[in-house]
Amino acid sequence: MCGDKAQRILMAIMLGISMGLLANPETVKIGFALQTFIIVMIIIFAFTNFCPSLWFFNKVFGKCDWDKKKEDNES
Repeated sequence: MCGDKAQRILMAIMLGISMGLLANPETVKIGFALQTFIIVMIIIFAFTNFCPSLWFFNKVFGKCDWDKKKEDNES
């Protein structure tokens, strides 16, 4: 597991949780707030090329070596 994959898995989990919260009328506000937070973080990442969760996961799990994976698949 590497940082990029961990961050994408976390994003998918958070979007799933927010979708579940949006389905319940009692928790719509929480789901909306969570989804807004995710959108803001993605916009910050798009404009600044800095994502706090990606920075953290790269420190914990290490960076992904995508080129190494391509070389392994070619052989």
